Amino acid sequence: MHTTKLYDYYKDLSGIKMTDFGGWDLPVNYEKGITGEHNAVRNSAGMFDVSHMGECMVTGPGAQDFLNGLLTNDLESLCNGKAMYTLMLYENGTVVDDLIVYKISEEQFFVVLNASNVEKDLKWINGHCPDAVKVEDMCENTVQIAVQGPDAVKYIEKIKPEAVSLGFFEFIYKDDVFIGRTGYTGEDGFEIYCPVEKGGKYWKQLIKEGITPCGLGARDTLRLEAKLPLYGHEIDNTITPLEANLKAFVKLDKKDFIGKKVLDDQMEQGIPRSLRGFEMVNGGVPRNGYAIFYNGDKIGYVTSGAKSPTINEFIGLGMMKRNTGLKFGDEIDIEIHKKMKKAVLVRTPFYKHGKRGDGK
Repeated sequence: MHTTKLYDYYKDLSGIKMTDFGGWDLPVNYEKGITGEHNAVRNSAGMFDVSHMGECMVTGPGAQDFLNGLLTNDLESLCNGKAMYTLMLYENGTVVDDLIVYKISEEQFFVVLNASNVEKDLKWINGHCPDAVKVEDMCENTVQIAVQGPDAVKYIEKIKPEAVSLGFFEFIYKDDVFIGRTGYTGEDGFEIYCPVEKGGKYWKQLIKEGITPCGLGARDTLRLEAKLPLYGHEIDNTITPLEANLKAFVKLDKKDFIGKKVLDDQMEQGIPRSLRGFEMVNGGVPRNGYAIFYNGDKIGYVTSGAKSPTINEFIGLGMMKRNTGLKFGDEIDIEIHKKMKKAVLVRTPFYKHGKRGDGK
């Protein structure tokens, strides 16, 4: 079982509960519990150790052109000092991984990979890399701390005051420390990438300042309310980004990228299914893989579901067939433990910018 480089800084904190997450021993929650940590991020600020994530540096002449042919978003439109959410696809248009790319210059990019996909991603990137471009695996010596919530600025100012002036998806890179104004919670926030010893120092300092440490449980409910995809659920090697409603991050007017032809064909012929949100009518936890029915016909499956601490309802996302006539407010059925449980189709995200989404 792997532990992150920050494990020793929180392993003895009161109330901590650990779990196996893809071979990593990670906190599910700390003393406040999942709901308490979730509410801390929504109302103040919370801090996550996400050092299980992967990182690499892509450098050299032609680095931008190389990555632009590998990714769905357009790096040519990205200014130095800014970051971008994007996806990396197989030739069949399905998702290798979703990534955050930080552009230092046209010849230097910092790329953040999902933890469960690091080995696969690096193999894929290196397998397409030209000789002039170098891919440096930075996982072993990098920790990542996410500081999220409406009061995140107050805490970041304590450790890196120069970062508080950053705009959304902007970053600073100084003395081997990246700080980007990005996140995975639907709130304002910052993500810090730095060497282990600096990460330990920041973690201890922020704990001393009174920030709430948060685990995987709150991270999942926060991202679900904000309809942010999780690899292996809303995106994977069977789902295209168009089906996952991520067209905003796919620039089909680019000259080319791996998987583009399939996505062009889907746009022309019709996207066969799409990701939609729902709220349970009569309780029940909608878990990944549960079947979804409409008028007695199976139309898809649940990708993610949980009790929303903000909305106080059971909510979920599902991959559903298109052209079924479904509209917001219509009832669907989720098969939970061999029983049909009613749900209603709602607008997403469930929560956005400090308030509940449009809902029903």
